[in-house]
Amino acid sequence: MSLKPNGLARAAVRFKPASFVGTFVALMMSALVVAACGVLLETSIRASVPAERYANAPVVAAADQSARVVADTVDGPEETEYPLPDTARVDTGLAAKAAQVPGAAAAVPDFTFPVRGGGAPSGALTGHGWGSHAFTGTELTRGTAPHAGEVVLGADAARTAEAGVGDTVVLETADGRAGFRVSGLAEAGAGDLAEEGAGGAATAWFADAEAPVLAGHPGKADAIAVMAKDGVGTDALAAAVEKALTGTGAQTLTGDDRGEVEDHGLAYAKETLFAVGGSFGGIATLVAVFTAAGTVALSVGQRTREFALLRAVGATPRQVRRAVASEALLVAPLAGLLGCLPGIGLAHWWFGQMQDRGAVPEAVELHVSGFPLLAAVGVGLLTALGAGWAAGRRPARIKPGQALAEASVERLRPGVVRTVLGLAAVGGGSVLAGVAASAAGSDAANASLGVVMLFMLAVALLGPILARACAALFGLLLRGGDASASLAAANSRTNARRLASAITPIVLAMAFASTLVFMHTSESHVASEQLRDGVTADHVVTNPAGLPAGAADRAARAPGVDAAVSLLDTQVLVPVRGGGETSLQGTATQGISGSGAQLAQVQDLDVREGSLDRVGEGRIAIDRTLATATDTGLGDRLSLYLPDGTKAAPEVVAVYGRGLGLPAVTMDRASLDGHVTSAFADTLLVSGGDAGPLAPLGEVTDASGYALAQNVDREFGAWANYMMAAVLGGFAAVAAVNTLVMTVLDRRRELHTLRLVGSTRRQVLRMLGWESLLVSAAGVALGTAIAMITLTPMMRGLTGEFPHVPPLLYAAFAATAAALALAAAVLPARTALRDRGA
Repeated sequence: MSLKPNGLARAAVRFKPASFVGTFVALMMSALVVAACGVLLETSIRASVPAERYANAPVVAAADQSARVVADTVDGPEETEYPLPDTARVDTGLAAKAAQVPGAAAAVPDFTFPVRGGGAPSGALTGHGWGSHAFTGTELTRGTAPHAGEVVLGADAARTAEAGVGDTVVLETADGRAGFRVSGLAEAGAGDLAEEGAGGAATAWFADAEAPVLAGHPGKADAIAVMAKDGVGTDALAAAVEKALTGTGAQTLTGDDRGEVEDHGLAYAKETLFAVGGSFGGIATLVAVFTAAGTVALSVGQRTREFALLRAVGATPRQVRRAVASEALLVAPLAGLLGCLPGIGLAHWWFGQMQDRGAVPEAVELHVSGFPLLAAVGVGLLTALGAGWAAGRRPARIKPGQALAEASVERLRPGVVRTVLGLAAVGGGSVLAGVAASAAGSDAANASLGVVMLFMLAVALLGPILARACAALFGLLLRGGDASASLAAANSRTNARRLASAITPIVLAMAFASTLVFMHTSESHVASEQLRDGVTADHVVTNPAGLPAGAADRAARAPGVDAAVSLLDTQVLVPVRGGGETSLQGTATQGISGSGAQLAQVQDLDVREGSLDRVGEGRIAIDRTLATATDTGLGDRLSLYLPDGTKAAPEVVAVYGRGLGLPAVTMDRASLDGHVTSAFADTLLVSGGDAGPLAPLGEVTDASGYALAQNVDREFGAWANYMMAAVLGGFAAVAAVNTLVMTVLDRRRELHTLRLVGSTRRQVLRMLGWESLLVSAAGVALGTAIAMITLTPMMRGLTGEFPHVPPLLYAAFAATAAALALAAAVLPARTALRDRGA
């Protein structure tokens, strides 16, 4: 055999390919995960929505749809944007300014708002100002443009309402219920049809002067659409409009940026994609690197005898190190390239699933470029080089005779540096666990993430010590068994490093899968209990189009009704401190139509301090977890952003305990007027009376039926957690199987020796079965311990309760780990024994 480094590497791969299959699989899986998350991360950065409604308006002026927070960082002040829950609007007067700029043919204020009535099956129409026809392509087919008190109906709306030109239709808007004369009929243009969707929702157009009042935002427009004169370029017009509107707070948008004004879902889609590709992707990359490095180290460690022989016949330490590096260069790039292909497929599937669930708009496209793929290959290559260098350093450094001795008998003591680092990781994890236990909200969650990562690092570094301890503990049970069980216990004690390499991936799979899945089950369990206990109303009325105006008053007049309160569901942004920085947290909010005393008759918020009686203008009630996260108490003012970005600082007059299953902020309905797109309440809670008189208002159910429907709405959060658990847990499970197969195949000589000294084939397989059960039991126990240490402070901070672990689900995790370990040990052993006729 040639002693040239590259020759050694090529010969090793050619003549002992089985030694490199495990490394190849680990690096390929690592590239798969990194590539998939990288593609989603790139998409989150480059995602855009082409303009549809404003396709024929080259320039659009609109308000900033984000709230911004400036935080002090190491690199100086850093501004972070947070998407607003609802639409921020601009003054309608800006249209006149924009229309006067050179090159502008017209500037039209645009309005979009919900309307009830008109005979539509769902009771819902979409209202616009008639002036928008200039850029949407909508055309009159009969009649004239609307004036005050008039409306133009789309063909579908007119047909459903059985109304023609000159007839009167009764419609409900934010301004109340009124009759409108039908001045004309129109065929919706491409701009209106694109916004309303393929179903062509019923549409109504009102006079531009009247539209902002009907929308509930007097003097405000969603945006200003600016049309250009012939021969005027978009850039020149945009520059002129921007100059004219300087100081008004309006942004001048062109190209795909106009699409963000139309579809506010894009901002949330970017956040979701960044959370998956960036935040989760970073964790997944660390796990992938961590696991792949362990597999590479195992592969190098299994060839310690070969390296010792090379040293004995004259190979220098440098030649051995270069041989290990050359092996990485031969295996890692090909494994990375092959892993990128299924990684792209996983990204496409994952992205499609998020679109199907409404988390990402259909118009957003997945971006695939060479950057994430190059990163995936590069990460795998660096991992292989680094792990190979670390694992091959000692065999290359020590004397040939000592190398041969260590290749025959495993070292009992781990390295000093490795032990010190492992103990430091344990200490760091314990400190962070204490921090998480004393924190609340996002601080507890952030600290808990560090807990799981540090304890996983500790398991990897202290693996041989932990493996020996697990072998001694579980070995006590095996010693009382037959010869196969006793031999399995002895093997595990004397080969702690091999045992540790098999245990670590199972710990990874169990810890991360349990943390992600049981975090969701814990939150859902508490939320479901709070929702079930919190809704005390006898009847709950909902309507997809929103409840009719005055629904609460109409219900209160029904016979036997004690109280009726309508709720408008929305969100506000609340500044919270976490990790030493301030961020804006989207917080579920309910606007109530009645008094706090009336609300207490239909909803039990579990008030801990203060009284709901004082909820009113400038006064709100909040959940205790939010109070802790914002360091706000009774009588304090809570700074927040209303749904459209308007700043407010209401006084906190009550603190309650059911803000996870119910909205975390409760305020009066009037405080939200003019700050939300829809003026129609979402839910009506009624105490007393019969369901019959409530049926005309919407769908009537009881509290349990309403709770079930609300739990279904949380399905995307559950799916997202389960998906991340499947990716991490599945990757770790494959790594565990891969590692076990590698260790079994490396023991072929040992297995045949057992057969030669009289062990039966069945005894050998039973021994491996007992060893695999020991491995799975140790992995499950350590993984469970890490998950519980992580989850307990996190859930105490987020929910105030201990983690909720469904027994059957946990048993399924443990059984899967045991089954995989058993199959990965016994099946290759059967093949190895059969190949030699043993």
